Amino acid sequence: MKNLAEYALAQLKKAGADKASCRATKGRKDEFNIEANQFTLLRTVFTDDLQLKALVGGRKGVAIINKLDRDSIDDAVESCVALAKSAEPDEAEDIAPLIENMDFDTCSGEADMTGLFNRSKEYLQQIQDELPKIIIEGFSSSYSSGETAYVNSNGVCFTSKNDYYNFNSMFVGKDGEKSSSFNHGGAYLKDVSQPFINAGMHRQLLEEAQKSIHTRLVEGKFTGKIIVTPACNDVIWDTLMHNFLGDRSMVEGTSRWKDSLGQAVADKKLTLRAAPHNPLIVADPRFTADGFLAEDVDFISKGVLKSFALSLYGANKTGKPHSPTSNYNIEVATGETPLAEMLKGVEKGILLNRFSGGSPGASGDISGVAKNSFLIENGTVTDALQETMISFNIIDTLKNINSISKESVSDGVTILPWCCLDGVTIS
Repeated sequence: MKNLAEYALAQLKKAGADKASCRATKGRKDEFNIEANQFTLLRTVFTDDLQLKALVGGRKGVAIINKLDRDSIDDAVESCVALAKSAEPDEAEDIAPLIENMDFDTCSGEADMTGLFNRSKEYLQQIQDELPKIIIEGFSSSYSSGETAYVNSNGVCFTSKNDYYNFNSMFVGKDGEKSSSFNHGGAYLKDVSQPFINAGMHRQLLEEAQKSIHTRLVEGKFTGKIIVTPACNDVIWDTLMHNFLGDRSMVEGTSRWKDSLGQAVADKKLTLRAAPHNPLIVADPRFTADGFLAEDVDFISKGVLKSFALSLYGANKTGKPHSPTSNYNIEVATGETPLAEMLKGVEKGILLNRFSGGSPGASGDISGVAKNSFLIENGTVTDALQETMISFNIIDTLKNINSISKESVSDGVTILPWCCLDGVTIS
């Protein structure tokens, strides 16, 4: 991949690019698919990818192809430079400077397809034996391996080799004509040494789906607490990354935190970071898409905004500091409250496993439906809920974090605790 990326880079410079970068990737995925408790497919998918970027007089051209022969590369180079020459100039466009070149190899060895098959088969058998009211609507398990090289005209050169296992399951609880809402779960794993059902909080989600066949309607409307589980990472943590910390919201000026660097934006219990080097992270990019070594970065430390999640372009465009990291290997630091104690502190609220709703606006207002979730009454998790509306403002609620659990769960991509938020409208 390195030789291929260097060839493409040389061609971009020869074609007239003032600055250029190339990212070449070759990957392979061997995957089992299961439907109706039967193995239905074994397939191998090859993914070749070459991403080209050319800057000509401050104008950017980009080309992406999935053929890596030289004729295809030459055609892509010509197209990339032509696009750059016809684009509008943008002073924020640039490429990464040379700091330190490195090669990474985190591969664990050859694919254990027999082990993957046996774990997949074991998973189905455990569901049948231990959770007879669970129906697996779809399941896949895979082994992925790949090689990536990034080079640019400033002399930056990174290469990486990585592999991992992954499983994904979609399931419902069913008893006669009644069924729960569907749910899903999975994990990224470095090996297949443990049963899939024990990964992360997967067993708990399956057990709760079985308990969710018969549900209860919340009466009236009240303001209470919600405990956001690690399975529900999108409602809070993804929202923060995309709506308040990332390139789009910062460049467009819609982030309510755009002028809050160094200020308290959340309860001091909260520390949110990118943690690509945490050993629990399996799908771990060692360098960023724009050519920087991926570093561990605190976005929020003890409630104080320490960094935005800005790429080189976003930093140049906004004048804010660049964040050299992967923005999806997220870790929320654990707190001091055991989960059992956290539950006891909720008089009336919701254990939130899944959220369905529109993307929150720039104001931070969130409104949607709590799914696969449970009512908490007088410190005890009681009945599964019928789809129940919740609404709150994420910016305001983060300043009122009731507690964060001592326990956390990793799915190989994120590391998250349980988080109890107060002041949520439930109806």
